[in-house]
Formats: sequence, structure tokens, C-alpha cells
Amino acid sequence: MEPIIEIENLSKLYRLGTIGTGTLSHDLKRWWTVKVRSKEDPYLKIGQINDRTTKALSDYVLALHDINLKIETGEVLGIIGRNGAGKSTLLKILSRITSPTTGYVKIKGRIASLLEVGTGFHPEMTGRENIYMNGSIMGMKKAEITRKLDEIVDFAGILRYVDMPVKRYSSCMTVRLGFAIAAYLEPEILVVDEVLAVGDAEFQKKAVGKMKDVSTNYGRTVLFVSHNLGVVKELCNKGILLNNGQIEFEGSVEKVIDKYLNEGEKESDPTKRCILKKFGIQIISIHKKQNGNLTESAFFNEEFSISILCERISDNHLITDIVIQIINEFGQKVTSINSAEEGLKSSIFHGLFRLELGTSSINLFPGRYTINLMFVSSIVTEMIENIDSFEILPKQINYSGWSYNSNHGIARVFDEFKIVTDNLFEKKY
Repeated sequence: MEPIIEIENLSKLYRLGTIGTGTLSHDLKRWWTVKVRSKEDPYLKIGQINDRTTKALSDYVLALHDINLKIETGEVLGIIGRNGAGKSTLLKILSRITSPTTGYVKIKGRIASLLEVGTGFHPEMTGRENIYMNGSIMGMKKAEITRKLDEIVDFAGILRYVDMPVKRYSSCMTVRLGFAIAAYLEPEILVVDEVLAVGDAEFQKKAVGKMKDVSTNYGRTVLFVSHNLGVVKELCNKGILLNNGQIEFEGSVEKVIDKYLNEGEKESDPTKRCILKKFGIQIISIHKKQNGNLTESAFFNEEFSISILCERISDNHLITDIVIQIINEFGQKVTSINSAEEGLKSSIFHGLFRLELGTSSINLFPGRYTINLMFVSSIVTEMIENIDSFEILPKQINYSGWSYNSNHGIARVFDEFKIVTDNLFEKKY
């Protein structure tokens, strides 16, 4: 079976600081070279890779470079990467909002896109009129749109405002309507960018459920871009990692997320992140131990400790509080330990000091966790994110026969669970 989307040698070149292709002389040279002589674009050769952290040495930048990808019917593809990696540019090319500089894209079937708040809406038209307009653009007949109208309005939750001009909608209302139109007008391909983050929690849950439904039950293809890795992992069955406009890794969504998280750790150079300048504090070493032995990974429900050795080299501010946060692999704060709430004195003036955490039973479920460190004074706060990481490994708990599975969440909070039946309900006559 042929793929529903086929991308070959796709590149997108932008000129920095200008709109359009540039000067007339450049346009003529490009036309002569590419159209007449059938040669490669002369300006593509000097285009830099799109690394937003470096200074530009050229007037041209490659937002995408040599992308090759095949997407099958019914596939739910998660596209992840740092800001500026090229995710939105790729979706705009697939949605035919912009055209590629080189390469080509083959798409079979109708495509519905939700890339930005208000995309495809006329602000002076009502919600109802915009539904009909979008359906017509997608090639649907009026009778088809009418059959879907009530479902679209109900899903978007805007019944009271459906005959109001869209320009008076809030951002969330606009996104709700845009997604409902894209999902219910039966496209073969649904493209959704980070715009869903604008919606509230209830809508995000409905949207993810709908995307699962159109993929599983109707065989639709979904392309999903998000920085919320938890949602990506829940929704998608395949993923690609974009970096500086190129596909760095492609595979199962779990492997792609692991690759992305590990790359993030490698890029966090310890020599660049171990000094808190406002407080004049340098982190010297971090040791993790289980049962007295140094380790980078620990077993669930075993003894575990973290020791952070620091040195204060200047007394810029009086430290009133020290906070250590544990963050899971999806960026969620699992726990936060606060020196002030623990009744510890934190007014450190000079020299070496050690921060120590310990537990006889580490009840974080299996996965990778990172450590954030924050110092607080009465006037300033300073945090270093991801100063170190550790991994929790699964282990059978022998005394109860309990063992971890992926449905248990991120922590085992309660160690005791009873079912009481004796004399709980006495008959009263």
C-alpha cells in the first residue's frame, strides 16, 4: 500500500530580514539557474542550518533541510523538537500554506489543518458561516456540512455564540471551533500544531480523545506537534525528532521521546549550569546512593539518597530558603522539598555546605527524573534546572506481591490498603 504522505528531499530556504525572495537581481539569477539551466538554487548552497542559538553568518537560513519521510494511512505521527527546529514550517508546507524551496510532497486525500488561532476564519463572519465556508473549501457539499453542523457546534461548546461574528470569540473559543471543524468535516489527514495548548483542560482531553477516535475507528492520519510529551506519548504510535531543520531520529514514539530527553541532558553542560551568580554559589558535586553505594539508577521502594556539595564564594544576598524539586520526564513537578517548611536554617554566609535528601523507601515509579535547585532571598530568587538526573528501576515488592505497571502513575503514595467488612453494616431493627 502506498503512503498517504510522501516527502522527498524537502528543503525550505528563508532570507533573513526580508519578505519574499530578495532583490530583482537575485530573483533573475535564481530563475536563470533553476528554471532555465535546471541547476540547484545558487542561494541554497550558502544557506546556514537553522540553529537559533548561533549568530547568523549568511543572509539565508535553511528552516528545513533534506527531509525524507513516508507516512502511512491511519498513522498518528508525533513531531517533536526544540523551538525553531522546523516543526511548524513542515506543517505549513504540508498544509500548502507555503511552498518548499526544493523537493516535493505527495498527499493523497483532503487535509484539515489547525496551526494557529484563527487559521482559516473570516473575523466578520459568524461561527456558523465559517463552518460552511471551511467545508466548501474542503470540497464538501452544503448538505454534508449541514449534517455535521450540530456535532461541530456541540463539540466546540459554543451553541450560544454560533451566530456571533468570530472576531468577538476568545482564543479558546476560536480554537474549539477550529478543531471541531477540522475533526468533523472528515478529512483524510488531520494536522494539529501546538495551538491546542490554548484550550482549557477539559477541551484538551476531548480533542485528544477525538484524534484517537478518528485514527483508530475511521483510519484517518494525524500529524501532531506538541511540547507536552505526555500527550504525544498517549496519542501517537510513531514519532520523528527534528533538530535544526533535519530529521535527527525516527521510530516508535517512546524511542523518539527518550532520544529527545537524552539529547537535552547532553546539551546541558555541567560547567555552564553549576553556578548561581546572584547568590555566589557553585555546585561542586552531586552524589546519588542506594544502600550506601554510588549509583545513577535506583530500585523502586529501596533506600535512596541525594547529596549536593556546594560552595558559597560571595555573600551577595542572605539565603532565606533552599528548594529542591524533582521533575519527571514529561516536565511535571513530582515533589518539592523546602528548607523553610522543614524548619532548617539556610542563612549560609561562606564556605562549603552540603544539601542532603534521603528516604528509606523511594516511591517514585520507574522512569527518569531530573533535579532542580533553587535559592531564595527576600528580594531575589535563582534556579538552576536539571543539575542532575537519576533513573528509578522497577522491582517486585515481595511482602505484598504488588508489582509496578504503567497504569500506576508516577508515585506510590499510600502503603496500606484495607477492605473492611466485619460488622461494618449492622442490621438495625
